[in-house]
Amino acid sequence: MSAKLKIGVLVSLAENIDKEIQKVRDFGLDSCQICCWNPSMYTDAMAEAVKNALKKHNVEISSFWTGYTGPAVWNFIDGPSTLGLVPPEYRKQRVKDLIAGAEFAAKIGASSTSTHAGFIPESPRDPLYAGTIEALTQVASRCKELGLAFCFETGQETPVTLLRAMTDIGTGNCGVNLDPANLLMYGKGNPIDALDTFGSWVKGVHAKDGDVPTDPMNLGPELPLGQGKVNFPVFVAKLKACGYRNALTIEREISGPKQIEDIKKAIEVLAPLC
Repeated sequence: MSAKLKIGVLVSLAENIDKEIQKVRDFGLDSCQICCWNPSMYTDAMAEAVKNALKKHNVEISSFWTGYTGPAVWNFIDGPSTLGLVPPEYRKQRVKDLIAGAEFAAKIGASSTSTHAGFIPESPRDPLYAGTIEALTQVASRCKELGLAFCFETGQETPVTLLRAMTDIGTGNCGVNLDPANLLMYGKGNPIDALDTFGSWVKGVHAKDGDVPTDPMNLGPELPLGQGKVNFPVFVAKLKACGYRNALTIEREISGPKQIEDIKKAIEVLAPLC
């Protein structure tokens, strides 16, 4: 009988990191991903604070989710020109941001970094493709030097485009942080079918639910886990069949009491599946 998958929750890198890690325990969990969009927080003092909080609360970090500076518009109109390493005008700085995040991840004991790489072009002959791959290779190479995996959060590209990009980078340490809801919300694929394309590359998972877009300008809606189209019983079973053994990290992209309520319900849905 295979080992049960852990359930985790996504938290933010905050000045009071002890309070953030305490939230993990408040949910009865012992795994998390930590997310940060502010590279100025990657200080030695913050790294020590994170390590102390993780040790104090006996929580493990499955991945450090690294954002970047500059504009980021989460829609189909301005997203391709603002997100990730695809827009040429932001590449140089964002490579620095992601490398800084990787160096911080190594300091806090994470095994991987994860990020949105942007709307990677589907055609490898697209004028933006080669430069994007070159920039991503720089980041992945530094991650490899640090002993880290470099993981692509799904959503903004089709599964086969992501597979092509990881293969073209070729550093041997690339992987997928699979957000099943994102594949639906961006209209890029079905997460269960996507496992046939890159199942062996999955190193992290966001347990999030959502629906397909019906407005050509905007993403489909994120929904409470179990109320969207992911089909978690089939999804988790197939993850296991692909050999996945890491955490299912709950992400609910709202705040306040409803977020806490939805995370608790998500744990109830996921627990019997793990």
